[in-house]
Amino acid sequence: MAKVGTALRELRGAQKSAKGVSLYSRFVNRPAGRYLAAVSYALGLTPNQVTLVSAAFSFAAAAAVALAAPSWGLGVAVWAALAVGFAFDSADGQLARLRGGGSAAGEWLDHVVDCAKLTALHTCVLIAFYRFPEAYGTGGHGWLLVPLGFQFSSVVTFFGGLLTEKLKAKPAPGSPAAAPSTVRAVALLPVDYGVFCLVFLVLGGGGLFRWAYAGLGAIAALFLAAFLAKWFRELSAVPR
Repeated sequence: MAKVGTALRELRGAQKSAKGVSLYSRFVNRPAGRYLAAVSYALGLTPNQVTLVSAAFSFAAAAAVALAAPSWGLGVAVWAALAVGFAFDSADGQLARLRGGGSAAGEWLDHVVDCAKLTALHTCVLIAFYRFPEAYGTGGHGWLLVPLGFQFSSVVTFFGGLLTEKLKAKPAPGSPAAAPSTVRAVALLPVDYGVFCLVFLVLGGGGLFRWAYAGLGAIAALFLAAFLAKWFRELSAVPR
C-alpha cells in the first residue's frame, strides 16, 4: 500500500494537459486511470501489459454485445467492462510516465488497440442488430447502416485527430500551456468515449437503445464535419 500511495503522489504531478479533454475524461477517467496506474506499478506491470488488460475488457464487452441476447443485466455488465477498459487505457500512459517515459512501440500498441476497439464495438452492435431484430426493432435492414455510419465517424475522427497532432506546429519550448476551456470540455461530452459507453446501460431497452445509439451516431457525424473543417484550417497555416 505504501508503494501505491507513493505512486499516486508522483502521478498527481505528472498529468497530461487538460486542453481539448472533456469533463468525463478529465474528472472521471483520468483519476480512475491514475489509481489503476499506481496499483499496476505496485504489482510490477509494464505499460504494454496494462494496454493488453484494457484490450481484454473492451473486446470482451464488444463480444458480449454481439453474442448475447440483450437484457438490462447484460447492459450493466457491458458498460462496466467498457468503463474499466477505458480507465486502463488512461492508466497505461500514466504508468509509462511514472516509470520514466514510454516507448514508440508502446504508443503504437496503445493507438492500435484504441482503433481496434472502436471498430470492434460498432461492428458488434451491427451484428447484434442483425441477430436480434425483434429485441432491437431492427427488422428493416436500413438500421444496419447506422453502426456502419457511426463506425465511420468514430474511426475517421480518431485517425484525423491523431494525424493532426503529429502534423501541426509544436509550441516553442518553455511556452506556457494553454488553459483548458470549460465550455469546450462540456461541448466535447457527446463524443467522449466514456459517455458513449453509457448508452449500453439501456441495452435491455431494445428500441430505447437503438434510438439512443443512433442519436449519438448522428452527433458523432456532426462533430466529425466540424473537426475536419477545424483541423484543415489549422494545418493550412502550417508551413511545409
